[in-house]
Amino acid sequence: MRINETDGVSASSKHLVFAYYVTGHGFGHATRVVEVVRNLISAGHDVHVVTGAPDFVFTSEIQSPRLFIRKVLLDCGAVQADALTVDRLASLEKYSETAVAPRKSILKDEVEWLNSIKADLVVSDVVPVACRAAADAGIRSVCVTNFSWDFIYAEYVMAAGHHHRSIVWQIAEDYSHCEFLIRLPGYCPMPAFRDVIDVPLVVRRLHKSRKEVRKELGIEDDVKLLILNFGGQILSNSSAYPVSISDMQPAGWKLKEEYLPSGWKCLVCGASDSQLPPNFIKLPKDAYTPDFMAASDCMLGKIGYGTVSEALAYKLPFVFFYQGGVEMIRRDLLTGHWKPYLERAISLKPCYEGGINGGEVAAHILQETAIGKNYASDKLSGARRLRDAIIFGYELQRVPGRDVSIPEWYQTAEDELGLSASRSPPCLPDTMSFLKSLVELDIIKDSDRTPEKRQMRERKAAAGLFNWEEEIFVARAPGRLDVMGGIADYSGSLVLQMPIREACHVALQKISPSKQRLWKHALARHNDKGQGPMPVLQIVSYGSELSNRGPTFDMDLSDFMDEGKPMSYEKAKKYFDTNPSQKWAAYVAGTILVLMTELGVRFEDSISMLVSSAVPEGKGVSSSASVEVASMSAIAAAHGLNIHPRDLALLCQKVENHIVGAPCGVMDQMASACGEANKLLAMVCQPAELLGVVEIPSHIRFWGIDSGIRHSVGGADYGSVRAGAFMGRKMIKSTASGMLPQSLPSSNGLNNIEPEVDGVELLEAEASLDYLCNLSPHRFEALYAKNIPESIVGEEFSKNYGDHNDPVTVIDPKRTYFVRAPVCHPIYENFRVKAFKALLTAAASDDQLTSLGELLYQCHYSYSACGLGSDGTDRLVQLVQEIQHSKVSKSKDGTLFGAKITGGGSGGTICVIGRNSLRSSEQVLEIQQRYKDATGYLPLIIEGSSPGAGKFGHLRIRRRSVSLKPNQ
Repeated sequence: MRINETDGVSASSKHLVFAYYVTGHGFGHATRVVEVVRNLISAGHDVHVVTGAPDFVFTSEIQSPRLFIRKVLLDCGAVQADALTVDRLASLEKYSETAVAPRKSILKDEVEWLNSIKADLVVSDVVPVACRAAADAGIRSVCVTNFSWDFIYAEYVMAAGHHHRSIVWQIAEDYSHCEFLIRLPGYCPMPAFRDVIDVPLVVRRLHKSRKEVRKELGIEDDVKLLILNFGGQILSNSSAYPVSISDMQPAGWKLKEEYLPSGWKCLVCGASDSQLPPNFIKLPKDAYTPDFMAASDCMLGKIGYGTVSEALAYKLPFVFFYQGGVEMIRRDLLTGHWKPYLERAISLKPCYEGGINGGEVAAHILQETAIGKNYASDKLSGARRLRDAIIFGYELQRVPGRDVSIPEWYQTAEDELGLSASRSPPCLPDTMSFLKSLVELDIIKDSDRTPEKRQMRERKAAAGLFNWEEEIFVARAPGRLDVMGGIADYSGSLVLQMPIREACHVALQKISPSKQRLWKHALARHNDKGQGPMPVLQIVSYGSELSNRGPTFDMDLSDFMDEGKPMSYEKAKKYFDTNPSQKWAAYVAGTILVLMTELGVRFEDSISMLVSSAVPEGKGVSSSASVEVASMSAIAAAHGLNIHPRDLALLCQKVENHIVGAPCGVMDQMASACGEANKLLAMVCQPAELLGVVEIPSHIRFWGIDSGIRHSVGGADYGSVRAGAFMGRKMIKSTASGMLPQSLPSSNGLNNIEPEVDGVELLEAEASLDYLCNLSPHRFEALYAKNIPESIVGEEFSKNYGDHNDPVTVIDPKRTYFVRAPVCHPIYENFRVKAFKALLTAAASDDQLTSLGELLYQCHYSYSACGLGSDGTDRLVQLVQEIQHSKVSKSKDGTLFGAKITGGGSGGTICVIGRNSLRSSEQVLEIQQRYKDATGYLPLIIEGSSPGAGKFGHLRIRRRSVSLKPNQ
């Protein structure tokens, strides 16, 4: 049911009493309650507000003897380590302490209080237990909200605390006693409520005009005014209290004059008593925010209902920290990189035209309900609503990351992008940006607009790539941060990998050769051959100007055939090696040849592909794997191939090993294909046994810091270390085989040595050792370590042991290979990874974090022993240690605990482990700056996570029939 903005509230002939419960999370709830309460009091009713918010939030807008404030906190919302970081586990534990443990006494007290004030209606925004207390007191109840705590805590349970599952069930059951929901715009799925009435935005009214506010502040009309607002309230571990900028900021972080562009001033809500720069203006803590928002040109802050609704109402551009609008990453906030965000924001023209009198409309509904009107659907009984709430409990077992439902206000790409999609795209900002870039290509094609000069070649090529009337398939695959395991993957180790936020998108169109839009040189090639339309592969890759490579590649798909069969991988490698500027195409086009060879797929249609990767190249975060996985995923989707993500990763490994020629293990492709957001993918690389995902505890966070030293698994060091490991395995097998006769009966029937049967079986297993990591450290030290040389010349090894049995490396007879360190590393690394995985499930403590960090350090120095370290990564790890062991960190509960080089080593990125807090983020930024001061290079920081290609699936999009024109 929807009630439009023309409905209002009029005085009732009956005096009513309302009990209005307000959640303990955020001022946004309290400020919107103010507007509803103001309208109820204006109609002549008494309102008792039950809240933990300060009195001024209500009394600054309502001065009436009909307003009664009762300071009681009956829920806790989200516990935040700071204003930007939610502690999921602590939130669940705090709710248990606040609302679960004292539940019986709460219900008793509330029932008595409701009866004492003779309440006609209980209203909740959105305190669960209030609904149950109302039912026990025999009073009707209504909820007014845009989200419910069962939905929010369900994600917390899945991410941090499965043992708190009963909390969500109880909350859903409490909500089932509510008569109906008054649903505010911007809502999330709320399956516990089945009777819903939609109302306009609830927005506080203005007291002063823009001109009046600016005059009082002494700010001229031509001055750009920013308002910095981080909401009004967060919950600490003990109580709710107003938040100031000083509460939000990490230690030592201060606002600086240079953060603002020239000609700007900034109003700071809730500023501490510390001195602000001259272009920042401190507002009183009880300042009436709507007036200052309406007087500003832009707002910067934390997203919340109150700030968003009032920004929409007053058409104020909003730069914030989550998704939508103009999103700012936390690192740019802390470093003062504000200018591009602000300039982008003021270029927007907010145009919200929806209703903003939701407070008046909601008050009217509440009044009519209290009088006796029935808004609830007759067919939905209380038992039905309770059943729905219980069903929601079962929905907690859904695949993490899949929403229960998609609300009406979250539409597919059709409305925003001019594209129709087969399903709503996952709520990933980079995917939305990529889809918008496709629309821009269509506009470039149909207009005289040209892209920037440095992007002109690739953008023009991409604009002519697709037939926009035909379907286009979009796939996405992220890079990965190697948390533990690294180069031990090719030796069969357990590895732990986290898919990162940065990803590669591939748009692909399968089309009849007669309809494909060929580039001029491809068309000329066909004309020279006297051929009609033939299947052609055309690829455009964005970012070529950054890596000195050609932006386009094309080939006849028939070139992959050799005497009626797919060409060999060896010939394919030579084919792509002929032109160094287009060698990159092997990662993309190679997926087609692998599908032809391994699955017998035949490609009779032309293929056009656009590759756009945000995964930084040469940083050791699997940029190549993300391209391979995204490319093969798009090809599979377009051709109806149902390939399991694990199998797809193994096929992509063949591309890299045999067509590109890089001797990598399979963990990179597995993480990109099978990973889940904010979880570690656990896999035993024998060759690819998935163990599922490992939850990252809510108090732990991982970062990547790039050293600026280019990494490549195709480099000589990586290949020689891998070859050395396989040489050592052959030596161990030979030694074990040589020991077996000493444990078997002699010719006279007597044993030379009395062996344990298990001992013989161990030797037999080691004589046929398939993976180094299947050898335990104690067996290695007891029997084999003394026989492994530090190094050996290739010719000598081949003479004594024959082939080293590695399908992707070749022994150079003249080269000296290190052997002992490359053998020791995977054997001990496998043990370290197992210990790391076990420690992640241990109770949160400094000992836990210290032990996890120590395992990272041990791995780092083991890489160096193999010859895979670098000055840059060593310097970064040393900086982490200096901060960890500094007196300041020790006195303030240190936040960084360990670091290691990642992936194939020899440069690239380090992985850092620390507490999930803003203090940790600031220390990472400090390392970034200190590294720049020492080397002149500003490292890239990698943070955040996103789903793997398997979880993302694919999008199938088509241009709408309505033509797109510039400025339309």
